Amino acid sequence: MLRYTLMRLGIFVGCLVVVWALVYSGLVPRGLGDSNGLWIVLLALLISAPISFVVLRGERDRASERIVRRVERAKANLEANRTQEDAADDTARAQGQTTGQTPGQAQAS
Repeated sequence: MLRYTLMRLGIFVGCLVVVWALVYSGLVPRGLGDSNGLWIVLLALLISAPISFVVLRGERDRASERIVRRVERAKANLEANRTQEDAADDTARAQGQTTGQTPGQAQAS
């Protein structure tokens, strides 16, 4: 995920440099008043977004696969913990029934 983010940032910075050069060379109009910096950043964002979408497709797919694997592993761990807790609870209830105690009494002893 960090690799994808850095690649996306690199594309944005490259677009920012190109847009800045185009604006200051006069090929692209400047912003109004003091908004020139904001104009350059917005143009760079507008240009870099579709470039990143196309160029980084493979990296984005790999990052999403890693995230899916992490989520699946976390779900499996939660299910394993839940199963262990259920088994322990069932064992405690079974022991309480053989001694004639209720589950609350078994815990108090």
